Amino acid sequence: MADYVRALHQAYLDAVATLPPAERARLPLITAGRVTVAAVGVRMLHVIGTVETLPAPRGPEVEIADSLDDLVWTLRFFDPVVVPALGLIDESQGADYDEVRRALGIRTVVYHLAVPPGGTLTAHHALHAGTGLAHAHAAAARDFDALRAHAPGRESLVDEMQGASVAGLPRAQVALAMAIAPGLPGMSIDPPTDPEDVRRGLIHHLRGER
Repeated sequence: MADYVRALHQAYLDAVATLPPAERARLPLITAGRVTVAAVGVRMLHVIGTVETLPAPRGPEVEIADSLDDLVWTLRFFDPVVVPALGLIDESQGADYDEVRRALGIRTVVYHLAVPPGGTLTAHHALHAGTGLAHAHAAAARDFDALRAHAPGRESLVDEMQGASVAGLPRAQVALAMAIAPGLPGMSIDPPTDPEDVRRGLIHHLRGER
């Protein structure tokens, strides 16, 4: 697990190394500098990166510290023995990201991956996951920059929407998008529209207004 997380972070850092310095500095994992990575065993194996600090380990809990360049992280391990609430989560129909984060009390998420039963934590998988995560973060950052440019006077709402994106709050992102552009079509609060579709739809709408 420790090797997988290190390979994941290395792939992320390698993927963003050629970005302009200011653009790279705005990416969530780079901005964080120090993260906690929770490896959570339910039916799926969840790997959650958060900027939140967890209490010191106690009893059977384990932590491993590691770093790459300016990125520092602590890897923690959780299962139903450590956090009994995890044993009540039903993942028979797929990964339940919200309930896993709720059981740990995590609200601000830099990334959240889920590996299905039988999945392998290989360097190859970490390479794809880290590279994909870096590209997704870079694309989101560019979208928010474009939104600020096309929503003069509403930049603070865009900032809040970006904060909701980092915190993993899809419904808040929809609500803020509709506040930025009242009458924005194609949005749903419940179930929430995919955050990428929200950003792209809002950009398209704002460009049409102009």
